[in-house]
Amino acid sequence: MKQMKLVFFLLIALFFPFPPSFVTATKSYTPDVPAIYVFGDSTADVGNNNYLPGNSSKANFPHYGIDFPHSRPTGRFSNGYNSIDFIAINMGFRRSPPPYLSLNDTNSNQILKGLRGVNFASAASGILDSTGATITMTKQIQYFDTLRSKMLNESNVALRISKSVYLFSAGGNDIFAFFLASNNMPNSTAVGLFYNTVVSKYENHIKSLYSLGARKFAVINVPPTGCTPFARVKNPTGACIDGLNLITKGLNDAIASLFARLVTELPSLKYSIGSSFDLISSVILDPYSFGLKEVESACCGGGKFNAESLCTPNSTYCMNRKQYLFWDFLHPTQATSKLVGSTFYNGPAQFISPITYKQLVESDG
Repeated sequence: MKQMKLVFFLLIALFFPFPPSFVTATKSYTPDVPAIYVFGDSTADVGNNNYLPGNSSKANFPHYGIDFPHSRPTGRFSNGYNSIDFIAINMGFRRSPPPYLSLNDTNSNQILKGLRGVNFASAASGILDSTGATITMTKQIQYFDTLRSKMLNESNVALRISKSVYLFSAGGNDIFAFFLASNNMPNSTAVGLFYNTVVSKYENHIKSLYSLGARKFAVINVPPTGCTPFARVKNPTGACIDGLNLITKGLNDAIASLFARLVTELPSLKYSIGSSFDLISSVILDPYSFGLKEVESACCGGGKFNAESLCTPNSTYCMNRKQYLFWDFLHPTQATSKLVGSTFYNGPAQFISPITYKQLVESDG
């Protein structure tokens, strides 16, 4: 049961250490968009779950954060920064906006009102509200609506909202939950129903945000879940679980089709989808071309593939973290996320479509 609970974290999204210019106290930041609002799971969570009761679905303890400034575990499922941080840096911010549940009267006025962006993501959540037991996607969007009401007295708020970027990174937990509930052998009818259910809910989420003024959507699709260390442990051969990857690719394709349709139905909607599935698949096939070496085992954990036990303060961890694809049994190292973030922001088109995040930022709001 313990490993079943672990499944609801999910993969991909972590960052590379800041260059010195990013960590100096005197550094000034001139963002290219008014704000970033982040929705998703552990691939995007920067600490919301720290404020939830209980101890599950959290990463606020060592060795998480070992490469974060001052080796501080923040709630990011990484050895340091996650991809949301890196994408935000590319857009001109210091790093990811703060977790929503951290906002209080001690924050600056702009941060408290969400004028610079907020991160609503919660590890273990999914596109479906039935996935996990943390902050559901519906609740995340309700939090945004609450925050938006605080901004209504600000000047040009509608314009600010329309020009801001709404970043989604979710879906992997839904896939894991469905696959495990089907005893790893779902039939085609069940898979089709799963796709329809998830895509319908995803559409509701996008339309809810659109009705609140959102126009620019940046999406990170689900990586090859069948190639995580967690999945490899469950395969007697130690290889990727192809069936899990096929389900993942099918859902990614269905969500891409959803956005292609929505852009014709919702005026001024713009979107960009970063394919972590294609990028990570390419890394696994030829890691050396991407500056990595170890693509099967986790850096931190224990047992086979370092994925049979959690990354905890008592776990061993690798020294050459910049050469590893995975930090723990599901999540990538910040070295991987440096690659993910820069690729989705700048291209090439092989991994980001129909436009890059940079082009999304520069598009008219």
